[in-house]
Amino acid sequence: MKNQTTLLLAVCLICFLFYRCTAGPASATTTGDSTIQATTIYGGYASEAEWGSHLVLISGCNDCHTPKKMTDKGPVDDTSLMLSGYASQAPVPGLMPDQVSKGLAATYDLTAWHGPWGKSYAANLTPDSTGIGGWSEQQFLTCIRQGVFKGIEGSRPIMPPMPIPSLQNMTDNELKAIFTFLKTIKPVHNVVPDYQPPVH
Repeated sequence: MKNQTTLLLAVCLICFLFYRCTAGPASATTTGDSTIQATTIYGGYASEAEWGSHLVLISGCNDCHTPKKMTDKGPVDDTSLMLSGYASQAPVPGLMPDQVSKGLAATYDLTAWHGPWGKSYAANLTPDSTGIGGWSEQQFLTCIRQGVFKGIEGSRPIMPPMPIPSLQNMTDNELKAIFTFLKTIKPVHNVVPDYQPPVH
């Protein structure tokens, strides 16, 4: 009887160890386990796009890339044009006399800037053909990692005030999540003016 009990316990132990080795966390099939895995992979969010939306929000991308509407509480994001960049029909900002000595000016909605580097305009980040519609994920990573225009190696640097040094601290997975989110937002057809170097 003692031998049979020992044998039964040994079989149970072998079955338990076999199950643990073949059905680890990656093989979980229940909804709860899948949710836990997804939120672990996507920074606590249910999908990569949701994580990207969160990262865009906390990184302040809308501050410059979303045109504003003036209200009695000041400028607020124009959500119908979310992340579409400097409006192509808007006048090019100039420096007022009192700003010349300071060497820096911006439109009230921060979509265009004028400084010692020249005039720069917030890019269209929507998935339209005039934005990042034709970009690959690798192109987006190159754009941020190398700080180059449109992610094309050898092209001009991305100009201030784009916070490239800060964004370069993001992980590849965070940047990929942002790119995934940007591909889900409403496309806005908006041809942003080209950067203009300073006139000496």
